[in-house]
Amino acid sequence: MTVLVVGGSGLLGGEVVRQSVAHGHQVAATYLTRPPDIPINGVSWSALDVRNRQDVAALVAAVRPVVVINAAYQQSDWASTAHGAAHVALAAAAVGARLVHVSSDAVFSGAAVRYDETAAPDPTTPYGAAKAAAETAIQAVSPAAVIARTSLVIGDGGSHHERRVHALVTGEITGVLFTDEVRCPVHVSDLAAALLEFASTRHVGIRHVAGVDAVSRHELGTLIARRDGLDPDALPAGRQADAVLPRPLDVRLDCTRTQRRLSTTLRGARQFLRR
Repeated sequence: MTVLVVGGSGLLGGEVVRQSVAHGHQVAATYLTRPPDIPINGVSWSALDVRNRQDVAALVAAVRPVVVINAAYQQSDWASTAHGAAHVALAAAAVGARLVHVSSDAVFSGAAVRYDETAAPDPTTPYGAAKAAAETAIQAVSPAAVIARTSLVIGDGGSHHERRVHALVTGEITGVLFTDEVRCPVHVSDLAAALLEFASTRHVGIRHVAGVDAVSRHELGTLIARRDGLDPDALPAGRQADAVLPRPLDVRLDCTRTQRRLSTTLRGARQFLRR
């Protein structure tokens, strides 16, 4: 099976690339500015800016993938997140490729706290609005696509969240981790495996793919610090409610229905960050 991973140089995209190669797939992948520092054998890399509709269409037409997995995003750029997703969906549809698109719990406000796949997006941030717009475009262009909403993605040291914990403990940066901002973190390998399972099965529509544990950002930081042998007491705590930040407080993705149909186990942070 030929798999095209859009955004293959990122944390999640890179893991999808590695697992695809391990499964014996023919893999092509894209990057925005530069390919990974450590190349993966057998992968065809191409530079791609998803904001350019013509370039996206040309690349997908040249690769002729069976599956396109879109893990690309720029959190502060509407055109990349919303328009780019639509461009990928249109290009995949033009060659009859199956599309698996990565979305986010940022499409929710947190007013309901717990959200299953039937919940309508009600974003309160520009990024959440861009992700919601991307979902709408994909559902219109490719009704058979899978839209995989996920939460904070954690790796084995390579994620933004892990680097931030280390920087806070060492004093490299200042700031706090919020005790009242709750999410359902997922391990990058679990998420990548689920995306590839969606690609090769008959899943259709919106799927929630997050960990089973709802933890605050401060608890997440504490778990990361303990795993890495750092002093968790050195992590400064604060309340988002006091910081007047335009981010939802408590967003918990209910993955019960999706997990019942997945062979991939979506572990919780308290499990995958156990020392």
